[in-house]
Amino acid sequence: MIYDVIVLGLGTFGAAAAAELTARGKKVLGLEQFSIPHAMGSHHGHSRVFRTAYFEHPDYVPLLRQAHKRWIEMDRKRGGGLFFQTGALYAGPRGCSTVDGALESARRHRLDAHRLTPSDLAARFPQFHLPQGFEAMWESCAGYIAPEHAVSWMVREALNGGADLRGHEKVFDWAADGSGVVVHTQRGVFHARSLVITAGAWSSQVLKNLHVPLTVTRQVLAWYWPRRPAIFSAPAFPVWAIENEEGLFHYGFPMTPSPPGVKIALHKPGVAIDPDSVDRFTRSGDEAQTRAALGRYLPDADGQLLALSVCLYTNSPDGHFIIDRHPAHPNVSFVCGCSGHGFKFAPVVGEILADLSTTGQTAHNIGFLGLSRLAGRKGSGT
Repeated sequence: MIYDVIVLGLGTFGAAAAAELTARGKKVLGLEQFSIPHAMGSHHGHSRVFRTAYFEHPDYVPLLRQAHKRWIEMDRKRGGGLFFQTGALYAGPRGCSTVDGALESARRHRLDAHRLTPSDLAARFPQFHLPQGFEAMWESCAGYIAPEHAVSWMVREALNGGADLRGHEKVFDWAADGSGVVVHTQRGVFHARSLVITAGAWSSQVLKNLHVPLTVTRQVLAWYWPRRPAIFSAPAFPVWAIENEEGLFHYGFPMTPSPPGVKIALHKPGVAIDPDSVDRFTRSGDEAQTRAALGRYLPDADGQLLALSVCLYTNSPDGHFIIDRHPAHPNVSFVCGCSGHGFKFAPVVGEILADLSTTGQTAHNIGFLGLSRLAGRKGSGT
């Protein structure tokens, strides 16, 4: 059998691409080395932030608007439980990139976002205790996504549409030429007209001939039981991100039904690791990454530790995604290096990958995310 598209990796973006391609009537084979879904990469953790006032780069905003539209559509189709619009609070020292960058994106794209005075913050969100000299802003079009439910939903949509998706089928090698692609796995050899690579933390291995400069890091998520639980549920409490004086930021969520507690994490690349041998158990110092910030910014949430979990970041040199076609093989497209802020883009990246793998181009603006910007940088891999 010759497939239209083989999707290598069925995590966040692989599931999205498989669902989109199947919806377009394509014959899709999806291959995943772990279970579908799994908790070995970057798409688990029960909640992932969605925001549109993007301080990382204003050019992400049009992609986020499309993603927002698609998340709402998916949530309605599923009957709820995927996307929760809570709004988001951003804060940090005066002049910090988190607040100023988000406000600049909001200004350019006319988003509903604005600064909060100290009195506004105290009246609306008394849970937050910001240090002297910090400022805050509010964005209405923000919230969180339930990642395990979302990936499962996209996988189910692909399967119901006729996709052939296979878990525990590790890819050993692939090759491409003008006539198509061939993929070798532990169970067989498969042929298709094009290949989509969405290998996450294993991208350096799968794209080894490109020497893509990626670093995989171990990241810790934490859940605490607040001293005053009643004030940390939505809508009284939003998604949030606070930058500190060193330019690093923590982020967190309102309480969700499962797992219990307030979730908080540090958005800073951790220690570089090999994704095949990462330590997924608790280490000394894991709790410290979040405990001090919780006590500083949200003292009423600074209660007993309930859980720690490990996920992976796949970091590009500049912190931006890499989405492109393979320079030597136009029928191979890929996404990697999402640097810990990719999940929210899943539906629109699925569209982009479907476009690239079937027509070779996309109407979405992804020029700033192309591989060529990293020319001359050697990959360190893992």
